[in-house]
Amino acid sequence: MEKKDMKILVVEDDVMLNKIYQTKFGLMGYKVSAAYDGEEGLKKMGEEAPSVVLLDLMLPKKSGFEVLEAAKHNFKTTRIPVIILSNLGQESDIKRGMELGAVDFLVKSNIKLESVIQKVENVLQKYHP
Repeated sequence: MEKKDMKILVVEDDVMLNKIYQTKFGLMGYKVSAAYDGEEGLKKMGEEAPSVVLLDLMLPKKSGFEVLEAAKHNFKTTRIPVIILSNLGQESDIKRGMELGAVDFLVKSNIKLESVIQKVENVLQKYHP
């Protein structure tokens, strides 16, 4: 599948960080959609069926954990790969995120933009060859 046919949904309440990801992935040729709270993120997952979701955990209205749990219990969104990108890096948070169905868990403070992009591209190749 070509990049132009794949959509990345960025669910991140930090406007600056969200814009950075939108711009970078957009320049790489992907379609990019953004949500700034958990409810909007969950709604867009159902409406847009993105190829992959970058999901923050600390969000207004619904936490990333709540979004992930709801998405995995909805037949329309259950197969969408979700990468958690959060400042929460405790072992218990990582374990919970993975148990709820995330395909990867990245800690914002420990990861560079290039590494996030690489992880997203790896997931896209795996789930949308």
